[in-house]
Amino acid sequence: MSLIKVAYEGDLHCRLVHGPSGAQIVTDAPPDNQGKGEAFSPTDLLAASLGSCIMTVMGIYARRKEIDLKGSSVQVTKDMVSDPLRRIGRLTVVIDLPEHVEPAQRQALENAAHTCPVERSLHPDIKVDLQFRYGEA
Repeated sequence: MSLIKVAYEGDLHCRLVHGPSGAQIVTDAPPDNQGKGEAFSPTDLLAASLGSCIMTVMGIYARRKEIDLKGSSVQVTKDMVSDPLRRIGRLTVVIDLPEHVEPAQRQALENAAHTCPVERSLHPDIKVDLQFRYGEA
């Protein structure tokens, strides 16, 4: 179990504190929703959580199989919708992996990506599009 504390600082800014480590993140509402966009928005954090979760579970698999993923990266594009309610409509995830990952290992790594607890926790109305590119990392 992990405790996260959220303090409202005014002007649509929040400070989040990770209980176990004390690490902090600040948020702001986005410009298209009355904020200034001075920090991650709450929905940006959801998109970031998806990207870091996917890379983490792939990293766990890779470490177990002694596959070097150093230099890999994930880019998440978040698309909002407003009908019938404002929410995330689509998350496009581009995963760049090293070219040296052998073809026999690629499918297993891609399968591992889909075991990400964040993706499994998303509402089915949020479309998640994962794209894997090799040789881009």
